[in-house]
Amino acid sequence: MPRTHANDRIRRMDLIAAQLKQDELCTVKGLAHHFGVSERTIARDLGLMRERGLPIDSDRGRGGGVRLDRNWGVGRLNLAYADAVDLLISIEVAERMGSPLFLANLASVRRQLIASFSPDKRARVEQLKSRILIGPSASLQVQSHFTPPDKSVVQALHQGFMDQDCLDIGYTREDGQTSRRDIEPHYLLLKYPVWYVIAHDSQKDRPRTFRCDRMDTIQRTGRRFSLKPVEYFLEDGAASPAPPVDV
Repeated sequence: MPRTHANDRIRRMDLIAAQLKQDELCTVKGLAHHFGVSERTIARDLGLMRERGLPIDSDRGRGGGVRLDRNWGVGRLNLAYADAVDLLISIEVAERMGSPLFLANLASVRRQLIASFSPDKRARVEQLKSRILIGPSASLQVQSHFTPPDKSVVQALHQGFMDQDCLDIGYTREDGQTSRRDIEPHYLLLKYPVWYVIAHDSQKDRPRTFRCDRMDTIQRTGRRFSLKPVEYFLEDGAASPAPPVDV
């Protein structure tokens, strides 16, 4: 079996185990539909999972119901790179907010996440705390026009932000005008619930701040940038409590 197919199967089996643990009862047909594979493929996956020692019970007959023993723990959590980056940034935000409710056991989770990254990425991970800024909550007027951005946009932004990769974004201004921008995402600013990207705009050759919920598309360019100090953006006002947004 090619390595890519083997990796896909391993990840799918981890996700199946998590779903079986969470749901009261799943069916082979339902799992096949969820993962976009055949029922025969799911049956083979379940057989391999039993060989690995997972206590999976099956109901004979129509429907092919399967369940996982509730007393069994899923154990190892296998995250894709994009999911790990999202989770790590969420942990950094929780730590910056300083709420004891959010901080419980997060240090241990953070250490395990960092250990999963390759050595060349760990240095960038350590910089995340200083690159995430927390400001006052967004005004009621701003919140009234806020809609959460698409998940694919968020993940592309997070990866470009962490890897210090220049981004080509499609941006819609408040007046409805659209444009494409080439930006360096240096800092993230949360004015709850609205996220902003404090960036260097390559076309205008100056700092600008962009609202994440107005980014329609994001493509990574593969061009890396060197991190600028936050003072560079403070001087221009882009990282002030009321950042000049590219509206």
